Order: sequence, then structure tokens, then C-alpha cells
Amino acid sequence: MSQSKLPPAGAPDIEIARAAEMKPILPLAFDRLGIPGEALVPYGHHKAKLTLDYISKNKDGKKGKLILVTAITPTPAGEGKTTTSVGLTDGLNKIGVNAMVCLREPSLGPCFGMKGGAAGGGRAQVVPMEDINLHFNGDFHAITSAHSLLSALLDNHMQWGNALNIDPRRISWRRVVDMNDRALRNINIGLGGPVHGVPRESGFDITVASEIMAILCLATDIADLQTRIGNIIVGRTYDKAPVTARDLGADGAMTVLLKDALQPNLAQTIEHNLAFIHGGPFANIAHGCNSVMATSTALGLCDVVVTEAGFGADLGAEKFLDIKCRQSGLRPDAVVLVSTIRALKMQGGVAKDDLGVSDPVALERGSVNLEQHIANLRKFGITPVVALNHFVSDSDEEIAIVARVCREQGVRMAVAKHWAEGGDGTVDLAGEVMAQLDEGSADVQLLYPDDMQLADKIRTVAQKIYGAADISLSKVTARTLAEFEDLGYGHLPICIAKTQYSFSSDPTKKGAPKGHTLEVREARLSAGAGFIVAVCGDIMTMPGLPRKPSALSIGLGDDGQIVGLS
Repeated sequence: MSQSKLPPAGAPDIEIARAAEMKPILPLAFDRLGIPGEALVPYGHHKAKLTLDYISKNKDGKKGKLILVTAITPTPAGEGKTTTSVGLTDGLNKIGVNAMVCLREPSLGPCFGMKGGAAGGGRAQVVPMEDINLHFNGDFHAITSAHSLLSALLDNHMQWGNALNIDPRRISWRRVVDMNDRALRNINIGLGGPVHGVPRESGFDITVASEIMAILCLATDIADLQTRIGNIIVGRTYDKAPVTARDLGADGAMTVLLKDALQPNLAQTIEHNLAFIHGGPFANIAHGCNSVMATSTALGLCDVVVTEAGFGADLGAEKFLDIKCRQSGLRPDAVVLVSTIRALKMQGGVAKDDLGVSDPVALERGSVNLEQHIANLRKFGITPVVALNHFVSDSDEEIAIVARVCREQGVRMAVAKHWAEGGDGTVDLAGEVMAQLDEGSADVQLLYPDDMQLADKIRTVAQKIYGAADISLSKVTARTLAEFEDLGYGHLPICIAKTQYSFSSDPTKKGAPKGHTLEVREARLSAGAGFIVAVCGDIMTMPGLPRKPSALSIGLGDDGQIVGLS
């Protein structure tokens, strides 16, 4: 179906996606990327998994250019980072560049909570949208099952004599479910008497916060996956020695459960450009990037690969660079920084209900947020291209202000209208990105060296990226970080879990706050994933549902079709 025959961009995303004419995935993959049919495992007609055997045999092929899409600090108004990633990919193909996009998979928690799905929007979507947002090809269920298997084997070991001498007070392995359920954050298990297990405290995180999710997204092949799974530390002995999943004998069976999930998922945009959608860690509580396997494989298949990192550049882009790039050797050749006038006005103090009214003064105030993200990216050796994601309420005067700010900052900028116009609306942005590439790839510098102490790594990110004066470590957190270093994990990068709504750990501090203190209340070791999680402020690794969750609007219509999914 041509763009002109689609419902208008103002129609619900699900109606636009449902009206799009999808092409069968096997011939499309062969025609566009030369992938033979036997290298794909179809899940229906329009989505498939790429086999690990094909990936292994073709891993040393050509290498395309990598474009990272990140954003300013997010607001409830929405910045459209995934939508821009899809639209930019369509725009690049419009100007004759062989490009594909690599995205994360949506979690069911936000789909039924507040954020909604993650398949793009308007005329810049990946399809089949309903399948992608709900279950997709079963990857998240496989991750939840593998995580649950390790939990079960751990408690079963405790039940049958505890040969490893595990201290139940020092078990760090929690449970997960792919749903926002605050009542499960802290629980007691093993109650009911001796035959029902060893009583202890535990709790649930959301699946996207599972270390196994991070491992799946950072593993380079099936052998690396099993090695990383075996390295997971589930707790300590009474002598405080680490106990791993390998010690429990769990790594083999867990790898079996994840074998198919490790294969990247292939789908398409509305304009029939190909997309890998694989893995889905959040950037506010995890490292926020799609899988290394999907990104690396895409780079061997086409000339330009567009990928995204979650939330603002202070979270997703920092972790993409300091964790994913550090571990994988990948480096972005250029970076697109998504901004919206609506979000900048909110950073300038405008209420969400008043964003439709032109307010140049508030926009000027809020532009410090854009300027700070540009400055932060330059600390990595990157000069971004700003994509101004256009909304119909944007006035010419407001667009001119953002253009001026970008000129003053010395960065390229393009107005992007992909939501309303698809790839036609991002031709200008695609041109600016290619012009940036023509000037040469970014000379990416990581923010801190491996041998820096863990507390100083946290401090470096807090001061250089968040604008903090310093960090505050509780005595327990400081002691925990020292223990990690004593165990030989001091070389690992840090993954800061904090609110996405501010540079600080206080979501109410807008703009570009300076001089605050980053409070680190907990440190967790993800030895298999290869990073240390620093939990800051009030951030929760198990979100809760809002007062009126999106699930209340989702159902089946009289024709059996899903309604209310966004």
C-alpha cells in the first residue's frame, strides 16, 4: 500500500500499521540484503529469526557505517526517538542509501502501563506492530524462563542440603516478570514449613532489568552467552565467597532456553525497509541498547545501520558508549540527537496541557537541556546532528529558535516530519547525516578508563554528564563497591540506574541542573553482563502501574481486532 493510501497520520498508530501492506519477509530479505531463505526461521509470513549459523559464517564481511540515535531528556510529551530511528532509515533509503534499523523489543510492562508500545508512530513504524508489541517471537518469555530456572535451581539447592554452603542472607539473585507489579518488589518465600523451601526475603524485578537480558544483548555468540550465564553471581557462601550459576550447574539448561532467543528478529518498516528488533533493556535501570549480535550483523549486511539507545543521551548514549562499545568494539560513526519543541518548552517550565501554545520565552529557557546534551556528546568526541521532530503545533518562530541554538552550538540540524510523511519527511535529515559522515567518522573517546576505581567511575559520569558536584555513597554502598574490587571486578564499567526525567536523580529538576549530589543507595554486581549497577535516588527496578494504566483501554473489538494498543 502506498503512503497516500494509508490513513492520515493523525489516525491511531495501530490503524496505520494495520492498513500497511507488508511484504513476505523471506523474499524481501533476499531482495534487499541477499539473505537466503534457508538462513531465516519464519514466524508467520512477515517476521523471522536469522540463524546463528548464518551469522557465524558471515561475521567477517563488509562493515557499514553506524548511526546512533539518542535524544534530549524525555518528558511525558514524548520525543519520538524510535519513530525518528525508523523515519531516518526510510529517509536514507529514499536518497539511495542501503540502510536498515536496529531497535529494541518492547516490554509488556510499559505497553500495559503508561509509556505504550515501541514500534514507532504515525507513518514511521515497524510492522507487524501488534506482534512486535505483544509477545513478538517469544524472546522476553525465554529470558524470564531462564531467569526463573536459575531462581528455582538456587532454592532447590538450598532445600536439598546446601552443599555449596550458601548464606541465605546473602543471596542477591531476585526473580523477574515482564509486567509492572509493584506488590512484588519485596516478598518472603519458602514459607509453609520444611517441605516448601528455605524461608528468606526476595523480590521481583521487571524482565528488562534481568542480568540475563543484559547478557543476551552483549553476547557475541552462543558460547559467549553460556560463559556469561555461568559467570552470574547469585549470592555468597557463609565465608562470603561468590556462588555462580556455573557452580549450581545451571548454565547449560539456561543456554538451551535462550538458544532461539539469541537469534535476531527481522521485521520491516511500513516502507518495506528491513529492521532487526532484538533485546530490550531499559536505559533507566539497565544499559538501554539492542543486542550486539543484531547491530554487528546488520553492519555486515548494508551500508548504513541506524540504531537507538534508550531515553536521553545522559542515560542511553552514555551506556551505549561506555558499556556496549567498550565491550564489543563497536563505535558509532555519527550520532543523531532527537529534540522536540514540546519537550524543550516543558524543560522551560510549561505544563503538558499548555504545550500547544507558542511560547518562545519558555523555549529559550528549556534550550539549555539541548545545549547540555550536545556538550555531553562532545565529551565523547562526537558532534551530533540534531533532528527536530516536528509537531503540528510548532510555530515558525519556535523552529527558528532551535535552528539558531544549533547554529550557535556548531551542529547540523534538520526538521524531521516522518510521523506525518514517512521517509519523505526525513530526506533533509538523511542528507545532513550523510554530510556529517562525509566529513569523517566520529573519533569516539570513552568517558573513563577500565582501571579507574568504581566510585570514581560513578563520580566521573555524575560530574561530566549529569552536572553533579559530587556523589553520595551510603556506608553499605561504599563497602559493597570495595568488595567488588577485592573480588577482581574493579575493571568493569558502571551502569547507573536513575530517573530518565532529569540530569539529576530528582525527576522534578528540569533544564540542565548543576551542582547537585547524586545519591547512590545500592550497588549490584552483574558479573555475567560485565558491569556494576549503581542504583540512585528513588529509581525502582520493578516499575508500578499508573492510576489509569493503558491496559484499561486495550481489548478486542467486535471484529476480533485489537483496539487501544499504542
